[in-house]
Amino acid sequence: MSRLSILLAIALFVSPITAQSELIEYQIDQQTYEGYYVSPSPSAPLVMLFHDWDGLTDYEIKRAEMLAKEGFAVFAADLFGKGVRPTEVKDKRQHTGELYEDRQKMQQLMLGAIAVAAKSGGQTSNAVAMGYCFGGAAVLELARSGADFKGFATFHGGLKTPEGQSYAEAKGQILVMHGTADSAITMTEFADLAVELEQNNVPHEMITYGGAPHAFTVFGAERYRADADRKSWQRFLDFLNDALR
Repeated sequence: MSRLSILLAIALFVSPITAQSELIEYQIDQQTYEGYYVSPSPSAPLVMLFHDWDGLTDYEIKRAEMLAKEGFAVFAADLFGKGVRPTEVKDKRQHTGELYEDRQKMQQLMLGAIAVAAKSGGQTSNAVAMGYCFGGAAVLELARSGADFKGFATFHGGLKTPEGQSYAEAKGQILVMHGTADSAITMTEFADLAVELEQNNVPHEMITYGGAPHAFTVFGAERYRADADRKSWQRFLDFLNDALR
């Protein structure tokens, strides 16, 4: 589906949106954010998509459209703010660091985006959350918060559990797809998460892809690994079909 050029400004209290594909402006705590919603049908199951540390870019929009072709509605949320799409590493670290240090705000932004998705026609009662890199860490934050989703999936995302948090209230199943060659998020962190999920009786599956570094799904990047991308994407589609159909 084509990306519409007209922006629709909305707040959390507006009526449902019926367009199949659009950029959506919304307000959370007096700040403007801009997400992307695409849906093949009003009854389509929903995927909440959370971006990496670049902010919401064409990459996430491409992934959203790929999912729409598979029959899923997608709301790609914005966790940085409208127009905040950092390109320098120091700026990316600043924006992600602010949310890592303020977990309450991170949760508020995700819950606000979910409310916008619902107003847009998304079936939030039949939904899975997924994310890439920073967005993967955000998805696990959402899971720990007790969000009532059918599942949570992360691609090469942050795996550490912050001090004072746990998976005791987690609902739904968790899918972790990780590169064994990821030097930013180690296999020790991967193993620690596996133990923690098991201790909390959280249904989960955790997969590593040999030779895959951090950000192995990013098209055109030096670290892109086509084989790991293909396998992880297919596993994610199977996960969605199991959880949402």
